[in-house]
Amino acid sequence: MAANGSKLERAYLSVLRPSTAGRADEMTTVEFQFNPREYSISKSASWESKPAKGAKKAAMPEFKGSEPRSMTVEVFLDRTDREDGDVAADIDTLFSCCVPEEQTVGKNKPSPPFVQFVWGKTTSFTAFVKQVSVKYTLFRPDGSPIRATASLTLQEIPREPGNQNPTSGSPSSRRSHQLLDGESLASVAHREYGDPTRWRVLAEANGIDDPFRVAAGTTLLVPATPGAGD
Repeated sequence: MAANGSKLERAYLSVLRPSTAGRADEMTTVEFQFNPREYSISKSASWESKPAKGAKKAAMPEFKGSEPRSMTVEVFLDRTDREDGDVAADIDTLFSCCVPEEQTVGKNKPSPPFVQFVWGKTTSFTAFVKQVSVKYTLFRPDGSPIRATASLTLQEIPREPGNQNPTSGSPSSRRSHQLLDGESLASVAHREYGDPTRWRVLAEANGIDDPFRVAAGTTLLVPATPGAGD
């Protein structure tokens, strides 16, 4: 138990199948034996300043657009508690996130897996792995690495514009989505709003009393924004 009496949650990296349709299924996870001491998230905007010839004051810069969010986290991997285990498999999984997934290569649209950093109730934005750097610090007599520190840099994958209703910019606009096999209100909320706990928005918008008994094929009304469209 944590110091405040709550359950200790282990952080992990969810590795997702890449998709251009907004739906990304989990393929595997990399569980962290120790939670990170810290992580950082940054976001920047692009501005362009053009000097005005002969002017005494600088001209107002022009906003060019928002840059995607970036996240850096340091992961400590340790297998000293196992007689024959090592960290090689976890490291290979992290490195594979920088290599095109085989199915996407066959479709002539090569893409590495997508990822999300998950820690208890915290789920990061969907991202791709921009960089992996690993430092091995402890080995078995045969050279197998059993302890390593991996530094990850993740960059946000922007939401597809098609997820918005193209006929209206109103906060109360909606679109429809047919629930597929394996989907739930939580997974749809995660894809649409970036937060699986927003499933209540979908339940209220569709008059659903039991979110665990929604059949595949059900057509859902999806508010364009999490607080919209009651």
